[in-house]
Amino acid sequence: MALHYNLAKVYAISDNDADFVNEILTLFVNDVPEDLAQIKEGIKKKDHKHAYAYAHKIKPTLDLLGMTVAFEEILQVEAWTKEEGKRKDIEHTFDSIKTQVKEAIKEIKKDFDL
Repeated sequence: MALHYNLAKVYAISDNDADFVNEILTLFVNDVPEDLAQIKEGIKKKDHKHAYAYAHKIKPTLDLLGMTVAFEEILQVEAWTKEEGKRKDIEHTFDSIKTQVKEAIKEIKKDFDL
């Protein structure tokens, strides 16, 4: 049983197509870490637009994979970018998202032999 993700939405939109599910998971495993690195870079450089673009990009994926807490936190990152907040105000939230994604990827790789 998956602890760090939930594929109910993925299976619902795919009509239980295993190939489609594998494709979504492969994209998640390969692309989201790169996108998180871009968000981190945006936060580090106080480039709010850059951080927003990548946060906005991964938001639907977090929702699709049932990562509710990470989804809520990415919304906080988006809000932070719009407010052009201070870096220290978002670093903890970003670290939490990064940890959740890392755990989900580890579990997905194990569960699906990716």
